[in-house]
Amino acid sequence: MDFKDKVVLVTGSAKGLGASIIEMFASLNANVVINYNSSLKEALELENKIKEKYNVKVLKIKCDITNELEVKNMVNEIIEKLGKIDILVGNAGITIEDFYENKTVENFKKTLNTNLLGNFIVTKEVASIMYENKSGSIVYISSTDGLTSFSPVNVDYNASKAALNSLTHDMAIAYAPYVRVNAVAPGFIETDMIKIEDKEMEEMFVKEESSKIYLGRFAKKEEIASVVCFLSSTLASYINSEIIKVDGGM
Repeated sequence: MDFKDKVVLVTGSAKGLGASIIEMFASLNANVVINYNSSLKEALELENKIKEKYNVKVLKIKCDITNELEVKNMVNEIIEKLGKIDILVGNAGITIEDFYENKTVENFKKTLNTNLLGNFIVTKEVASIMYENKSGSIVYISSTDGLTSFSPVNVDYNASKAALNSLTHDMAIAYAPYVRVNAVAPGFIETDMIKIEDKEMEEMFVKEESSKIYLGRFAKKEEIASVVCFLSSTLASYINSEIIKVDGGM
């Protein structure tokens, strides 16, 4: 895979899975846009790392993807400085874990706003440009929680990812035939998203959940990033409107 001269925007990409996706695209010669909202320190560190390791252009932009004006400004800045957007990875997402009885309407809305509405807003701004250029790929980061894993503890997150899967199919229709829209649905990943204050409980949780996975472990971030890059490449030129489950077998 080679993304030379391609411009890739990855939302929520200052750290975690998003940062791994950014770095993998950069290693494959893509010019990359790091989007962050509050993680300035991590965004700066990633920007410097990309500049030092890879001979590509890198742009760092602060933007709350749930804010339409900020998204418009971000897209305008990318077009002004890099000329186009070839690939969009909708990675930004949050999870607010709590016991079901403690769930609040406010947090439910916050989760939906980021995980679903944010992707819709960014897609609407970016995909119209891709459509005019008659070329583009969009990959959303969904989750097995929106497909096969259910728990009242994650009712808001699960609902947001199930809705994101639906958005994938709708956007594939809306921007056909020029823009492909797919989603990757990972299972557990070794990221900062899984954190339990009690380290013993965290180890027990990881051990128990790993025992349910055929490969016996959580995914490495790079293993998810590689699927995202594949779906964005010409190797996947006839894959559209698909939800690709990447969970090691459950």
